[in-house]
Amino acid sequence: MLDGDAILMSTLDERGPQVHRPLRIVRLPTLQTGGSQPPRIEDILDQLEGTHSPEDLDLVHRAYVYSARVHRGQERLSGEPYLNHPLAVAKILAELELDATSIAVGLLHDVLEDTHASQEEIEEMFGDEVGSLVDGVTKISKISFTSKEQEQAENFRKLVLAMTEDIRVLMVKLADRLHNMRTLEYLKPEAQVRNARETSDIYAPLARRLGIGKIQTELEVLSLRYLEPDDYQRLVEAVEAQPDVRTDFIARVHQVIEDALAKEGIEARVEHRVKSLSSIHKKLKKGISDLDQVYDVIAFRIITDSEQSCYAALGIVHGLWRPVPGRFKDFVAMPKRNMYQSLHTTVIDEGRPFELQIRTEQMHKVAEEGIAAHWMYKEGGLDVEADTQQLQWLRQIVELQRDMPDARDFLSSLKIDLYPGEVYAFTPTGDVKVIPRGSSPIDFAYAVHTEVGDHCVGSKVNGSLVPLRTELRNGDIVEIITSPDARPNRDWLRLVKTSRARGKIRSFINKRERDRSIEVGTRLCEKELRKFGLHLKKVVAQGRLDEVAPQFGVARGDDLLAAIGFGKVSPRQVVEKLLPPEEIEERETHPRKAGIGETVKRVLGWDAEPSVKVEGMDDILVHRARCCGPLPGEPIVGYVTRGKGVSVHSESCRNVTQLLLNPDRRVPVVWTSSKSTVQPVGLALEVEDRQGVLAEVTAMIAGQKTNIRHMESHLEGSGEGQISMVIDVADLKHLNTIKEMLLKIDGVRSVRRQRSA
Repeated sequence: MLDGDAILMSTLDERGPQVHRPLRIVRLPTLQTGGSQPPRIEDILDQLEGTHSPEDLDLVHRAYVYSARVHRGQERLSGEPYLNHPLAVAKILAELELDATSIAVGLLHDVLEDTHASQEEIEEMFGDEVGSLVDGVTKISKISFTSKEQEQAENFRKLVLAMTEDIRVLMVKLADRLHNMRTLEYLKPEAQVRNARETSDIYAPLARRLGIGKIQTELEVLSLRYLEPDDYQRLVEAVEAQPDVRTDFIARVHQVIEDALAKEGIEARVEHRVKSLSSIHKKLKKGISDLDQVYDVIAFRIITDSEQSCYAALGIVHGLWRPVPGRFKDFVAMPKRNMYQSLHTTVIDEGRPFELQIRTEQMHKVAEEGIAAHWMYKEGGLDVEADTQQLQWLRQIVELQRDMPDARDFLSSLKIDLYPGEVYAFTPTGDVKVIPRGSSPIDFAYAVHTEVGDHCVGSKVNGSLVPLRTELRNGDIVEIITSPDARPNRDWLRLVKTSRARGKIRSFINKRERDRSIEVGTRLCEKELRKFGLHLKKVVAQGRLDEVAPQFGVARGDDLLAAIGFGKVSPRQVVEKLLPPEEIEERETHPRKAGIGETVKRVLGWDAEPSVKVEGMDDILVHRARCCGPLPGEPIVGYVTRGKGVSVHSESCRNVTQLLLNPDRRVPVVWTSSKSTVQPVGLALEVEDRQGVLAEVTAMIAGQKTNIRHMESHLEGSGEGQISMVIDVADLKHLNTIKEMLLKIDGVRSVRRQRSA
């Protein structure tokens, strides 16, 4: 049985390469629970000694003492002391050769969330840097959320913001998640699946994007164990039964490569690895039916001293074995987005394919440790200038965060950005842009520069004009055609794949809609204020609108006017903040004469309180859309409209798909039990042309105590006819009852609802 914290590894028998020995399971150096020996602070300090200063060791030791004190008496679900967890996290960080500050934060990462420790105390004892990092790792736990999804999204948004300030926040979080996954067996099954899904969707891809292969692989294997336990077990048994994983084969290939490289005077060392279970599982999911078809179950690595030696070694390897066509990839000349570099080729040895990876020592370190391999620390902290390419993705995440106020939209776009198949496209000057598979010229334009994307009107691919919806492929040379008058439009959101392009387009659209909303809000507010003897210009000039704005959850008067324009705040609410109640009451006791428009609205019942409300908010204008006329009990969605509050549509409304292209304006709405006026609903009946059928229909509806507002009928000329009517109904149940009763009338063949009534 292969545990979640184990890997597959092939090894040579100590007695030499002639002894046949099958694949064996080697446990990773994980931290055990229960009867196993937990990590000790002495082991961590011993590991740091020689590479860290006495001051660094003192910082780590003080963090341990403080963590032990505040976590005293706390236990994990396994029954072990809680202190074992921060110690385990610190040990993982030490194994990644991170700095003393990161390791200290690993020891302290849960104190703000799970103890009575305060941010001020942490900063006072360990400095602002440690305090800031600990806060960055801490979940948002003091805010009330409407859903678990929203809470998760806000936590990830906080994590991303903190990691763009200092990437060490993410390293600590990854180490924290890794140890939690290693001890996931103590949680309830539903919690195991939830945590494994979160790890698979977010944390493992984050580790991959930062190139931290050590952590990525183990997180993926552990997630697979809990998400697909049957597949996991079958895969373990299949890999263990593989006859190709034999010591003599591995030893022979090692020897052949080493002799050939030595003969040509190339300094290199040769390693091998067995593909992780999660990687094999992904290959099989793509349609490969047999493990024998996975070429890189075994891969050999040639680690050289220079880039030139990499290409020389490639030529030697291809001289020794026949390469498999289409299986060569040059990630040295064109690194992956996480800065991974290596030459990949697959060759055939006596009918058995195997993969070779050729790289330098520095490339190998980056492949294993990712961004941590690039770090350079100075007295002032992290020197990010040394590796601007490596950190470019993080800067784009900052821009994405700014452009997406809704955390759930941000998380969705982040997930999209974490799962790209990469395409390498070129500018006309030869600059390479790495974009996700399926990207359009619009994605490419925003990858070049925001201004290029905003003013894009067309594109040329390999010299030919192509539509903006064209899917780019590897090696395409893309030229973007721009115009100073061009602007992004909402249809582009259907075409783009990258979170950067999506965020920039939404940002532009939101800004344009905000400007329009301020105009609408200004008109509505000015009209309402005039009823009470106030003038908007004077209120704005006196700064009174800015004063009341925070009471509505916005910062400035302009934001308040935009909220009025969007329908999130009513002008009457603003009046109630600007005037005392007695003045409002005095003005309302002498109302002006109602105009014809207001009279019509009152007669038709348009001002009646709707039986719908926005979840979690009681002060937003709500009205039912006339295009579909949703009825109480019917599934509904809410859409923010300028000047009219929230428009409520039926989920089956033909306009909903188009409206909700902008998810920022969707809000959750629910039916309430408050009293509402009846709703007119149109019905279309197909009936037989017989005497008395119309009378029976009207009699049945009258028997249901329902008013008929309008009715007309006509013959088709073939013994059939149609009856169209508009009736008053209270809710969906009432409507369904009427339809059922109508269908029982002899000669009524069908009854359908007309949405446009």
